[in-house]
Amino acid sequence: MRPQAQNPSFPDRERVDRLRLIRSRRVGPATWRRLMAEHGSATQALEALPGIASAAGIERYEVCPVPVALKEMAAGRAQGAAMICLDDPAYPAALAQIADAPPILWLQGDAALLARPMVALVGARNASSLGLRMARKLAAALGEAGYVVVSGLARGIDAEAHEAALDRGTVAVQAGGVDVIYPLENAALAGRIAAAGCRISEQPMGLVPQARHFPQRNRIVSGLAQAVVVVEAAARSGSLITAREALEQGREVLAVPGHPFDPRAAGGNQLIREGATLVRHAADVIEAIGTLRAAAPSDPQPDPPRRPLCDVAPVHSLIFDRLGPVPVPEDQLIRDLSLPAGRVAQELVALELEGRIQRYPGGLVSRPA
Repeated sequence: MRPQAQNPSFPDRERVDRLRLIRSRRVGPATWRRLMAEHGSATQALEALPGIASAAGIERYEVCPVPVALKEMAAGRAQGAAMICLDDPAYPAALAQIADAPPILWLQGDAALLARPMVALVGARNASSLGLRMARKLAAALGEAGYVVVSGLARGIDAEAHEAALDRGTVAVQAGGVDVIYPLENAALAGRIAAAGCRISEQPMGLVPQARHFPQRNRIVSGLAQAVVVVEAAARSGSLITAREALEQGREVLAVPGHPFDPRAAGGNQLIREGATLVRHAADVIEAIGTLRAAAPSDPQPDPPRRPLCDVAPVHSLIFDRLGPVPVPEDQLIRDLSLPAGRVAQELVALELEGRIQRYPGGLVSRPA
């Protein structure tokens, strides 16, 4: 494995405190960014956090202790992993632009790959032989064209795309800790990616992924890429979650068509019907990315104004008091809270982005199980 790139853009205490802040209870990526914007540093945000929690009705709130953060950093060093903060030079620029960008990334492998243009290839775990062949051809051709192929290290399409792109550059985004390989059958592939490509994760070292971690991983896969290509996907699948995230992030979504009788093609065919670009070969992907670049505004757009967290936290607390693991209708929640519908809807979106609530078909919401 090549030496790990370290990018200490901040004093040691600030780096430790940035990790402590994101590991503190009820602090997700969007809340982390808001706290940093309001207080200017992680150290000052940590000092303010107990007061903010108290205003939201959370008593005896404690931030992540220093020893916990130091233990995680030591575990990362022991695994040869680099900790990259959001404003570090090595942090991928495309990912930094999304609203819920991970404040911290753990990285094993070649950090320079994160600076190159990327295309995500995602698809079914139980892929057909034709789907696997398509993934191989697309990944190899995109690599030849200079693109890094990013995917989620799952079995099926993901693994095939990583393998085919390994010689040209591939990035694997993991749902658990960067040192935890899932599924185990991809352990050898994961080792080759760490040696010749790059593996990243926002999760703590040693964390074994649970179901809720995979949608969080998917937003990073799409956030890194200029475009997301769905090779095969069922009507309800993680690949479609990635496609949805890509659309919300302003990424191009493309899909490979499949036979209408094959359930593994249902998701991709539906995306094409809804306006996704049909992919026959890598040239279609490259052409779509070129069109996207030509249509993009030359000047960056200003971020929308952020509301102080002390104004938001009480509303979040009211929402959590009403929600449990059993899904309830969103309109019923709004009536129970006696707050403006637009205000509640806005906060539900923020909580969903942070992974603190779950949405279901039919307008239902719940706390994560």
